Amino acid sequence: MTATTDQIAKLNDMLKGIDTCMLTTVQADGTLRSRPMQHQRLDPDGTFWFFTQAGSPKADEIRQDGHVNLSYAHPGKENYLSVTGDATVVRDRAKAKDLWNPVLKAWFPKGLDDPDLALLKVRADRAEYWDVSSSTMVQLFGMVKALVTGKQYDPGENEKLDLRGAKS
Repeated sequence: MTATTDQIAKLNDMLKGIDTCMLTTVQADGTLRSRPMQHQRLDPDGTFWFFTQAGSPKADEIRQDGHVNLSYAHPGKENYLSVTGDATVVRDRAKAKDLWNPVLKAWFPKGLDDPDLALLKVRADRAEYWDVSSSTMVQLFGMVKALVTGKQYDPGENEKLDLRGAKS
């Protein structure tokens, strides 16, 4: 299934209120490494954007193997999103200016003129989300109902998306 505008809108809706995700890269020896990243934007074509330092270990790992995973969680709303895709380190001043936020000066003291400033572009291939937005009481009632009826508990909406070829 190819992602639709509605599916990208659903992902953007789920990302509201989530500023940080865990980015997982593949190290040279094949092991996985995760670290927190500040989410900047999800474009209509399924591209996720982040700022990074061009000389960082994560940038080196991505240059060697661009396969990454992004994991988002909003525990207060019990929304979870896992995205796999291909990442590249890019230097695009116009895009950096478009995405720039003054808080980023903490990592890039020279702002947009910082020589180590780069963007991490993640083109999403697949995503899976879990949207358990009902209240704790509704969830508890659902669990009790499942126990009493012997039917499996349904915690909420879960969908796998193929984001390759997403159309805006």
